[in-house]
Amino acid sequence: MSELKDLFQGADWKIEKHVPVIEAPDTIKKGELVKVVAIVGKEIPHPNKTEHHISWVEIYFQPQGEKFPYQIGRVEFSAHGASVNGADTSTVYTHPEATVSFKTDKPGVIFASSYCNIHGLWQGSRALKVE
Repeated sequence: MSELKDLFQGADWKIEKHVPVIEAPDTIKKGELVKVVAIVGKEIPHPNKTEHHISWVEIYFQPQGEKFPYQIGRVEFSAHGASVNGADTSTVYTHPEATVSFKTDKPGVIFASSYCNIHGLWQGSRALKVE
């Protein structure tokens, strides 16, 4: 039987459109607000059609020395071109990008996960230093 952790895929976001790219500063001051943007398809656009799309992005932070990460936020993407007239008949399409902010006194790792309705779970990570 598989475990959930084994279902997450990762790759270089410059060549794989499903990996969430994390934009955040490398270093912040203790207690400073840090803005994090997670984008799916930054280098290679991901399709956003009724039949193939990114459903959500989650962002976590795991402080150094702590056992568990904190969920910072989750963004659901609901508009993929469907309308009462059928699949891909709407002019409204969401873009898989999530922005959150948080404060911390500890360095750690920012994680982002995303879900493609066809290709499953994907992850990215980025270190955060604190001065």
